[in-house]
Amino acid sequence: MDYKYNTKQRYKSIQGLRSFHDTLPLKVKKIIHKKGHIFSETLENWKFIVGEKFFPVCFPKSFKNSNKLKESCLNILVKRGYEVELEYSKNIIIKKMNSFFGHKVVEKIKLISFEDNAKKINKRKNNKDVTINNYAKKIRHIKNEKLKESLMELSKLIKKK
Repeated sequence: MDYKYNTKQRYKSIQGLRSFHDTLPLKVKKIIHKKGHIFSETLENWKFIVGEKFFPVCFPKSFKNSNKLKESCLNILVKRGYEVELEYSKNIIIKKMNSFFGHKVVEKIKLISFEDNAKKINKRKNNKDVTINNYAKKIRHIKNEKLKESLMELSKLIKKK
């Protein structure tokens, strides 16, 4: 890669391939350096930070860096019903995060509870089975035996999925 000094431009330019980091504007680089690094590292290593017990029931929503008035805060989304257990283990999570980054990154954790959508999804699946049963009832009334058998096999394949 060769450096080229343009006399018409204020800055020097680089010929050849540049890394993605070099192409970003300065304001974006500052934002990533301040906030994005900590939050992205937290997302990547969340399983290690909270452990196997809490990993399926919670995940980080956002990270707010400290300033003169406020302390740094990590917002965590928690499934309804696990708030109390996670509340008791807040201090452990803060210690793990601070030891992971090597300095005091998080001072406070805020828990935000949410409803689990798995129950709604299961209800939808049950409705799908009901409609398949309705199709099976309609298929039984077909007089053509070959068509009837092929449609029944098709409905069995759909039930498996």
